[in-house]
Amino acid sequence: MAQVRVTQNLYRHIPETAESVVVSGSTVHDVLEAYFEIVPQLRGYVLDDSGGVRKHMTIFIDGSPIADRGRLSDTASEASEIFIMQALFGG
Repeated sequence: MAQVRVTQNLYRHIPETAESVVVSGSTVHDVLEAYFEIVPQLRGYVLDDSGGVRKHMTIFIDGSPIADRGRLSDTASEASEIFIMQALFGG
């Protein structure tokens, strides 16, 4: 089962028990759908109306940014770690 973690600045939006959650799924989409069933208040903050990752967010799987920000089709394994954070901008 994949582990979903969020960056500390998102903690204020979720219960403490949702800071790190283990869910199942074979793609990033599946894993996030399972996570958002537990933590629905983050869905609209992380995903846009079409289900893609919002511009101000970044999602990593196993230490690398996901390739498919629109459909979230990147493959996830039982050992995957998905990390959700705000994208960093500036210079």
